[in-house]
Amino acid sequence: IPLLRRALAMSKRQLLLFASPWTAPAWMRSNGDVRGKGTLKGHAGDKYHKTWANYFIKFLDEYAKHNVTFWAVTAQNEPLAGLFTPPQAPTIAFTAAQQRDFIAQDLGPALARSPHRTQLLMLDDQRIHLPHWAKVVLGNATAARYVAGLAVHWYLDAIVPPGCSLEATHKLFPDHFLLYTEACTGFFMF
Repeated sequence: IPLLRRALAMSKRQLLLFASPWTAPAWMRSNGDVRGKGTLKGHAGDKYHKTWANYFIKFLDEYAKHNVTFWAVTAQNEPLAGLFTPPQAPTIAFTAAQQRDFIAQDLGPALARSPHRTQLLMLDDQRIHLPHWAKVVLGNATAARYVAGLAVHWYLDAIVPPGCSLEATHKLFPDHFLLYTEACTGFFMF
């Protein structure tokens, strides 16, 4: 928080912050641990999913107490990486259908009821999942009305040309923006 406040104070322009979760508490996860492969227990609309959605609101509430607001949150950082992650990595696995249902039944309504004007981004994973992931989530009118845009990572871009992923998705859903949210060099050791 002190670093964020310093950055906000130093910037000549408004800084738009977004947050992306890695994992829920162990008691909410199918494997009983914050690390490794696991999903949220249960299914969208249940106590685990509602509690996880309310965690997002509590997170925004607590930062707001320190005059730090977030322009957006993502529903989950690398939801499919949760299926392939090393055993010590903290993550939650979601399929596109699970993310759609979580957004439509839990996270979207929780954000809409909250006092925060924070936007919601979906996917937050590799663009190789597009346009499929967008079709599943944004193809549902309820989920689509809560989603402002798609968060995309670039690590596997060489596998799928942008026309097949980004352009195809934009043509299908032109009212939802695409934003690269995570990238680095040196990802592949070769």
